[in-house]
Amino acid sequence: MATTQAVESARSVGAPQHSSGSSERLQSLDFFRGLTIAGMIIVNNNGDWTAAYWPLQHAQWNGWTPTDLVFPFFLFIVGVSMVYSFRSRLARGEARSAILMHALRRAVILFAIGALVINSFPNRYDPAHTRIYGVLQRIAICYLIAAIFVLWSSARTQIVAIAACLVGYWILMRYVPVPGYGVPGRDIPLLDPDRNLVAWLDRKLLMGHLYEGTRDPEGLLSTIPAIGTVLLGVLSGQWLRLCRSARSKALWMLIFGAVGLAAGKFFNIWFPINKKLWTSSFVLFTAGFALVLLALCYWLLDVRKLRGGWTMPVLALGMNAIAAYTLSEMLAAGIGAWQIKVAGGGEESVRAIIYRHLFTSPGAAPSANASLAYSIAFLIVCWIPMWLLYRKRIFLKI
Repeated sequence: MATTQAVESARSVGAPQHSSGSSERLQSLDFFRGLTIAGMIIVNNNGDWTAAYWPLQHAQWNGWTPTDLVFPFFLFIVGVSMVYSFRSRLARGEARSAILMHALRRAVILFAIGALVINSFPNRYDPAHTRIYGVLQRIAICYLIAAIFVLWSSARTQIVAIAACLVGYWILMRYVPVPGYGVPGRDIPLLDPDRNLVAWLDRKLLMGHLYEGTRDPEGLLSTIPAIGTVLLGVLSGQWLRLCRSARSKALWMLIFGAVGLAAGKFFNIWFPINKKLWTSSFVLFTAGFALVLLALCYWLLDVRKLRGGWTMPVLALGMNAIAAYTLSEMLAAGIGAWQIKVAGGGEESVRAIIYRHLFTSPGAAPSANASLAYSIAFLIVCWIPMWLLYRKRIFLKI
């Protein structure tokens, strides 16, 4: 990763400019991204997974919790951001092929950070067992494919691509027989946790490298609808760049967001909302939710201009989002793996020691409040370096 000054940060993905040509950043997008990263750090670092409040835990299978919204929100934001970034670069005369090559380089680096750094740290990379899939890996793949659509297709083509991703994925999961098990909905339950096409393909390709042993929430086949999430963000970014009044943009984003929520709940009847399989109903529902929140942020920060010191803590995370996420994952892995000898001759991780001594009482039952306090403290520790970078107007990009 390389450091840049603020005047150059608008060139990166996630640093948009207004279509009018003003150098002012679209603060609502930075703010929304910051909220999303803060949520991602909190839900990934509960003090006690068994005691955490339900909004801070993933749904076990079908259905959703607020935690399940975080990752699709980030992918949606990637789509919005790349429209601004690419259009600004095209306006400066850069060739589409050069932009695509830069996107390819970014995607490769993101994938490598996820697979070789985050998934391996603090241990040495083990090609026989290290998880291949992951959050940054999914971002990398979806970003690269969406880049092609942003550079060489119209909004109509993008809508067709979204429909193909969502309908095609539903057909695959509903009607294609799972080898050894049969047809979903007839021979086996629809979206059975292990007996579904996504899990079967992942086991065939990468058994021994999967997050949940028999399946992976960022698996290969479920990347198809995830591309749809990014492309819905792309459409939203193109809407924001239209020559319409800011109030009109905010209103229609709110309306389309509500439509997305309703469409996701309606599709849920036939294809249940499921984050681990990234179902088509999940894509529509979460993109609708993201659009509603973006509309609210846009109205407050870019239309009403209600800005000030209250936005700084969130913007500090939003301006260095990937860095904040990477730091949080490596810190969590490091203190989780670092073992210290304790009384009685045994060993305990630094994480467990911190949680037991600072956030719980001796002999006390698991507490949701203690778990939340740990999550917030962990977020603050990760926020401090991002705040220092923000103060110096340094932003990290790939």
